[in-house]
Amino acid sequence: MKELLRSADPTIIAFASALLQGEDIAVFVLDVHMSILDGSLGILPRRLMVADPDLWRARIVLADNDIATGL
Repeated sequence: MKELLRSADPTIIAFASALLQGEDIAVFVLDVHMSILDGSLGILPRRLMVADPDLWRARIVLADNDIATGL
């Protein structure tokens, strides 16, 4: 698995996940339960992971929808 996106904004993670799942790209979100450590402030970023063979397609889907990966 490769990291595709890192963001502290849960709406970006949810939108990107929905877009990728719509293109039949399996996604896995890491650090979802880290809000317990930061007191639900949302300061710790979540990471969106995809399988290695799907990475290039996933980057294209996000770029087409103006979601910057920053990686």
